[in-house]
Amino acid sequence: MPTLILVRHGRSTANTEGVLAGWTPGIALDERGAAQAAALPGRLAGLPIAEVVTSPLQRCQETVRPLLDARPGLSPHTDERIGECHYGDWSGRKLAELMDEPLMEVVQTYPTAVEFPGGESMRAMQHRAAEAVREWNARVEREHGADAVYLMCSHGDIIKSLVADALGLHLDLFQRISVEPCSITAIRYTRLRPFLVRLGDTGDFASLAPREQPPSGDATVGGGAGAP
Repeated sequence: MPTLILVRHGRSTANTEGVLAGWTPGIALDERGAAQAAALPGRLAGLPIAEVVTSPLQRCQETVRPLLDARPGLSPHTDERIGECHYGDWSGRKLAELMDEPLMEVVQTYPTAVEFPGGESMRAMQHRAAEAVREWNARVEREHGADAVYLMCSHGDIIKSLVADALGLHLDLFQRISVEPCSITAIRYTRLRPFLVRLGDTGDFASLAPREQPPSGDATVGGGAGAP
């Protein structure tokens, strides 16, 4: 079965502003995110990518554009099932404000019980994304062979939920996983089990350095902004 390369979109204007973007339209890559996207073709140069699948949201479309420009033989496929979680009424709000919401504690500790007001549940988010991967695995294998490599550009919570699915990790534990902007996660699927072969690889270790204000123990909903 194929190997899936999961790319989180580059750093966006919402990431730097501390806003939970969700499906809010018009969220673009910031300057750093554009540079991350520009570097993506070089990082993936050694991989024979058979297909590119992307979230419909602008920040993902912008992230894969340099890769597609470098490989004119590739045509992107858009799949709404790997689009961002529908955060409903939380979309567009500051993350700092959301930390005071009682639901945030549930998001951190018991995601399977979470349904965002006016949005979707985290279980539904994981289910649709995992179903998309399974269908694309079958399609890519059928059209390109069992050893094919393909790429999906998606969002932090989506990628974390797919990693949890591959590891057989309960969704209530998925907040232990971290994927930075424009990081690469790779899952090799086989008949018996998936293998997680890369997780959140950016090639940059700056985010591991001590910070003036140590990060809290809470996971950033939607994914953090990465290194300063």
